[in-house]
Amino acid sequence: MGINKQQHRISIKPSVIKVIVLFCLCCLLTASCGQGANRSANSIGDNANNRVTIGTTLKLRTIDPADAYESLSGQLLRNLGDTLYTYESGTTKLIPHLATAMPKVSQDGLTYTIPLRQGVIFHDDTPFNAAAMEFSLQRFIKNGGSPAMLLSDAVESVKATGEYELTFQLKKPFAAFPSLLTFSGMCAVSPKAYEIGEGKFKPDTFVGTGRYKLAKYGSDSLKFDVFDKYWGEKPLNQGIDLLLLSSSSNLFNTFRTGAIDVAYLSLDVDQFRSLDEGAKKGKWQEIAGESSTVSYMTLNMKSQPLDKLEVRQAIAAAMDRPLINDRVLRGQGQPLYSLIPTTFDVQKPIFKELYGDANTAKAKELLTKAGYSATNPFVLQIWYPSASTKRALVASTMEALAKLKMDGIMQVEINSVEGPTLLQNIEKGIYPAVLVDWYADFFDADNYIQPFLDCATGSAAGGCEKGASQGQGSFYYNDRVNQLIDKQRKEPNPQTRKALFAEIQDILGQDVPFIPLWQDKDYTFAQNSITGVRLEPTQSFPFWFLKKQ
Repeated sequence: MGINKQQHRISIKPSVIKVIVLFCLCCLLTASCGQGANRSANSIGDNANNRVTIGTTLKLRTIDPADAYESLSGQLLRNLGDTLYTYESGTTKLIPHLATAMPKVSQDGLTYTIPLRQGVIFHDDTPFNAAAMEFSLQRFIKNGGSPAMLLSDAVESVKATGEYELTFQLKKPFAAFPSLLTFSGMCAVSPKAYEIGEGKFKPDTFVGTGRYKLAKYGSDSLKFDVFDKYWGEKPLNQGIDLLLLSSSSNLFNTFRTGAIDVAYLSLDVDQFRSLDEGAKKGKWQEIAGESSTVSYMTLNMKSQPLDKLEVRQAIAAAMDRPLINDRVLRGQGQPLYSLIPTTFDVQKPIFKELYGDANTAKAKELLTKAGYSATNPFVLQIWYPSASTKRALVASTMEALAKLKMDGIMQVEINSVEGPTLLQNIEKGIYPAVLVDWYADFFDADNYIQPFLDCATGSAAGGCEKGASQGQGSFYYNDRVNQLIDKQRKEPNPQTRKALFAEIQDILGQDVPFIPLWQDKDYTFAQNSITGVRLEPTQSFPFWFLKKQ
């Protein structure tokens, strides 16, 4: 969930687990995972053989839709709740969900009228209607949670204009608005179970309209029961048990010993390779999916000497993405040459076209032009979140490459800081260069451009003073880019939008406020007894298809 005013998500993603017989599982977990995992298993409940277990090493802060802004909470809310729109399984096709049709849009692009589904009820038996949907979205905006600005920045008002009709008035035209409405936190919640008011959150509660009801919320496990009054397609399983494991080794061991059904993130590279080898021998299944999570380097343009164009371009030319993918990621990603991932047809590999990979001759030429030499080297200070082993290895690889290939004209200095501290300080301009990643809020190319390059207040000379790029830590300002972002947001024609995105990416490659590095691949491992594991191209992991044979 990237870094901007919306709060960066240093993502890695979810996973799934299985409980066999309770006593047996406790023994297995005691043997392989330690007492913490054992306590999680003990709390899961009865009738485990008819349920599917899901486990993850991701941390869960809250499940309140108005405040949830991490990848795990988003995945859970997609299974517990319903939004106005969603995506057809296996595709990127936007379809109605709690809505019954795509919006009716006014000629000026400011008014969206949406018909709503009838016969839907909440988990507490409250009827769903337009008033309830209005309440849910008003709460999302007014309670002041981390993702509130996603809607408040775009919407002037949202009102029930009929018992089953909802009308939005936008502040300005936004072509990707229906895609924005798929954000998991914009799901319907029961007006009887929640309040509107600054900070009035319920982190361990969920009462919505989805396929599952939240039966238990604990510090190390959650329990989802099937909602038997669900209006649509029912789950193929009889419930989900989620374990929040303390480490990747716990996740690895519980899966390898057969104590869990599905392991869906996050595993270290060596653990992944071990399970990959087991899958090739038929011990379990490996399911791969293309991810839209992008990893990149932010360059602080207010930090000397990164304010010099030649220096930023030299760093871009020196990058060796194939080597990073091979040596560090072990093929579990793919080189990325734009901030927009390859899952979008508007993506243009501009950094490959302009700089290639490991173009050290060009990098040295640019640094020489900027006044650097072996006796006066350029020192690149790279920061990364200390909990990220992957980024530590990437930074070390960059340091080694500079020593080996740059003849002393460029040196790399590595620094780390705790993730929360990094996120709090990045918009203050403390770090010259930062290795981070971005897990999009909604599935549209705009969400890989506007949160990075847009700036509401600033100048070419002084940089961004207030806006998205300031929040990302680059302080980038380009008036033409601001105009192009505004145009593509207003443009309903996909081909015209594609041309606008192409020009934006051209300027991104020339100005280099960010350097794209790699795009993740998603992997899930499942026991052979499990069917229905799907990694959707829109970053969703639907639990309701999971089934035991």
